Amino acid sequence: MVATAGQHSGNYPGRYWHRIDDGRIQCDLCPRYCKLHDEQRGACFVRMREGDGIVLTTYGRSSGFCIDPIEKKPLNHFYPGSSVFSFGTAGCNLACKFCQNWDISKSRDMDRLMDAASPTEIAATAARHGCASVAFTYNDPVIFAEYAMDTADACHALGLKTVAVTAGYITALARGDFYAKMDAANLDLKGFTDDFYVKLCGAHLQPVLDTLVWLRHETDVWVEITTLLIPGHNDSDDELDAMTRWVCKELGSEVPLHFTAFHPDFKMDDLPPTPPATLMRARRIALGNGLRHVYTGNVHDVEGGTTFCTGCARPLIVRDWYEIRDYFVTPEGTCPDCGTALAGRFGTFGAAFGARRIPVDIHRN
Repeated sequence: MVATAGQHSGNYPGRYWHRIDDGRIQCDLCPRYCKLHDEQRGACFVRMREGDGIVLTTYGRSSGFCIDPIEKKPLNHFYPGSSVFSFGTAGCNLACKFCQNWDISKSRDMDRLMDAASPTEIAATAARHGCASVAFTYNDPVIFAEYAMDTADACHALGLKTVAVTAGYITALARGDFYAKMDAANLDLKGFTDDFYVKLCGAHLQPVLDTLVWLRHETDVWVEITTLLIPGHNDSDDELDAMTRWVCKELGSEVPLHFTAFHPDFKMDDLPPTPPATLMRARRIALGNGLRHVYTGNVHDVEGGTTFCTGCARPLIVRDWYEIRDYFVTPEGTCPDCGTALAGRFGTFGAAFGARRIPVDIHRN
C-alpha cells in the first residue's frame, strides 16, 4: 500500500511502505524492499524507519546546484542546446563499485549537504536563470522521490520541464507517481547480464528492463539510455549485440542510446579508462542492429555526438563535446531537406547554452 509516516523529528514523511508480520516496516519504493526496525536506515541510507513509518532524511537538502547543458545529462533529443538546472542529494539505492559520483552517492555525512532549498526556491531559481528544465541527478532521484516530485510540481507551475537521471531501480507501485512528474528521463542500463548487476551494482537487471519497457510504452516521458562501458566487464561484442538487439526490439529503433567512457574511480580504480575505439565499436554494433541514434560520450568524437536525419542522413545537430556547432532541425522537429520527423522534443532554437557548467548559490540573486 501507499502510506504516510508520522513526522517526529523534522524528517519528511515518506511514502511506499507497509508493516510486515514480524513488526518491521518494508520499504516498497525500490526493488530492494528493505525491512527496517525502528531507527534503522535502508540500503540507500537516506530513507529511515522512524516510529510507525518511513521518513526521508534529505528532503530540502542538496549536495549542490549547477546549470548544465542538457546534453550533459546526457539528453540529445530533449530541447537540444537548452540549459538545465541540476541538483541532487546524497545516498543511492545501488552499490556500484564503479560509481563516478561516489562522493555524493555514498555520502554518510548528512551535514555536508550545505545547500538547503525548498521545491519552490529551486523552481524559482531555475526560472530566474533562464533554464528550460530542472534535472534530478548526481545521485538517484528515486531515493528522494518525495522531494523530487514536489519540486517537479513547483517547476511545472512555472513552465519548466523536469528530467530524471536515474538507474531506473524503482517498483511498479511507485513508478507511476514518480514518472507522472517527469518530462524526460535518462536511464542507466549499466550492463546486460544479471551477473553484472549482482556483482558490480548490488542489484538485479530485470527491474531496470521492466522500467524501460513501461516508460517507453505506457508513458509520454521522453527516454534516452546511457551505458558506461567498463573494460572487460560489459563491453564484449556478444553483450553489446544482445543489449542493442533488445533495445531495438522492445523499445524501438528511435530511442537514443549513449555509450560513455569509464574512468578509474571508487572501488574499480585499478582498471584502465575505456579506449575510444571501444565506444566506436559499440556504436557500430548498435547501428548495425537497427538503432537510429547512437552516441559516444566522455571522449572527443564529433561523429559520435552528431544527430543525423534518419531519412536522408543529413547531419542535423553537430556537437563537439557538449557544444552545438550546427543546428538544422525545424521548430516542428523535422529535417529541413526531406521533412523526416526527428524523434524527441524540440522547439524554437536560439543561441545554444554551450558546454560550460555554472555553479549556483541558490540563496543569491
